[in-house]
Amino acid sequence: MTSSDPVVLEKLSRAELESVAASLARLVKPRDVIALYGDLGAGKTVFARAFIRTLTNGDEDVPSPTFTLVQTYDAPAGLTIWHFDLYRLKSAQEIYEIGFEEALEDGVSLIEWPQRAERLLPRNRLEIDIQIPPDDPDVRTMTLTPRGDDWQKRTEKLNRCRNAQNA
Repeated sequence: MTSSDPVVLEKLSRAELESVAASLARLVKPRDVIALYGDLGAGKTVFARAFIRTLTNGDEDVPSPTFTLVQTYDAPAGLTIWHFDLYRLKSAQEIYEIGFEEALEDGVSLIEWPQRAERLLPRNRLEIDIQIPPDDPDVRTMTLTPRGDDWQKRTEKLNRCRNAQNA
């Protein structure tokens, strides 16, 4: 597996999508970036909510940052989670006005609609594409593409754990 080999998870129910998010949340560390791709209604915010609730021990209300563009959450051990929704950005440069550089310094960043600021994303990141299969709108296909060796190792670990659970 090279540093960009994707892991594809198919036919995920909403609960399974949330379970993957929770598993990934347990693997993050400061300065991590997770870029969430997918059409409207694909499950990006569902993923983000489960991810954030895992890190905050379920203590947070997690609204979509569609209109505020960013929401922050404090997790135990001083970790700050930055949840960006870039759908309404008019230009990629606006991302600096909402704390993007600060988030990259020491937080964990979840970024919905990252294609709005693609060139500004760090090289080392995890890209997650959530799609609705045309033949079954009740499930999702999730493709995790690690960018960088560190994410590659963690993605492999996640995949091994999921395969063990499904065995």
